[in-house]
Amino acid sequence: MPFFPYSVPGIRIAGIAAAVPAESVPLSSFADRFEKDYIEKFSATSAIRQIRCTAPGQTASDLCFAAAENLLETHQIGRSEIGLLVFATHSPDYRCPATACVLQDRLGLSSGCGAFDLGLGCSAYPYALLTAASLLTMSGARYALILAGDTLTKVTGKRDRSTVMLFGDAGSCTLLEKADGCTIQGLLKSDGSGYRDIIIPAGEMRNPSPPRRDEETADGCTRSLYDLTMNGMNVFSFSIGPVPKAVKEFYAATGTGAADYDLFAFHQSNKQIIEKIAGKIGAPAEKIPLCLEEYGNTSSASIPLALSSALGGDHSDKPLNTLFCGYGVGLSIGIAAAPIRPGEILPPIETDASFPEGVINSLSDMEED
Repeated sequence: MPFFPYSVPGIRIAGIAAAVPAESVPLSSFADRFEKDYIEKFSATSAIRQIRCTAPGQTASDLCFAAAENLLETHQIGRSEIGLLVFATHSPDYRCPATACVLQDRLGLSSGCGAFDLGLGCSAYPYALLTAASLLTMSGARYALILAGDTLTKVTGKRDRSTVMLFGDAGSCTLLEKADGCTIQGLLKSDGSGYRDIIIPAGEMRNPSPPRRDEETADGCTRSLYDLTMNGMNVFSFSIGPVPKAVKEFYAATGTGAADYDLFAFHQSNKQIIEKIAGKIGAPAEKIPLCLEEYGNTSSASIPLALSSALGGDHSDKPLNTLFCGYGVGLSIGIAAAPIRPGEILPPIETDASFPEGVINSLSDMEED
């Protein structure tokens, strides 16, 4: 029996911010690696014209930190009132400790603030919304932060035509607040039989240190076991099959339909997939914010970045009933529904800032601390 719908009363989304690296990489710059016709076809299908790439030493947590600082300062949120920080990513700073703990300290939050990482990518945002909202209801705190970001350009093969022009880097911050009369609803699913369809095979405990060498695959891509590997056909089938089916299940479980939503905030996978899902669930194109053209597929950050890009700077206070839908790596699906106010959403900012104090090149660096 499916475990849905999840329903978390008394919590609202009170703000969204996003940050991207300053460097823009147009797809035309890949002409020294791939055929011009292939690049043009890829761009037309995906709607991607450029991606953003982090500066040397810059991480997903740096982008999320910048987004959080912007949001907290703009909305004048007391940091002692934040009781929870969830960092949703596949791009942590370290294997250990949780990057969320580093961010708690960098942001100047109270030592009474709970902090942990949530290891998901494409579906991370709805998962994090429901997780953080549920924990916030059980706490004495007023606010929680969701920091969602990834830097997949660091783990894509430079000659992998299936990924290197697809993924960009970004970070985000979402503020949750206790509020009477508000509810966040959701549905979470997973199909681990497809775990190999989006995977970095090497570098962790299952396969820690195989030889680091590039190999050419049957589909003409070149990558190593330390690079992100994606089975495009399987991911496409999953995205246009189980994903719209799950949305329809959510409609039925919540007694809603496409007409009940003002916005559909999809994971920014690629334009073709989004259009096919939208057609199957009745979502009109004018209700779907897209930011693929400028930023590419930014994994866990893609949903809040799309909202920040589309609504940031809009001062309207009218609530927009929004359906959030993330899908991909796992394979997994996350769906959530909640109202958002455009006036509480900030436009994306650019930053190349990093955290040099976090770089440890030798054991003597540890001793200096």
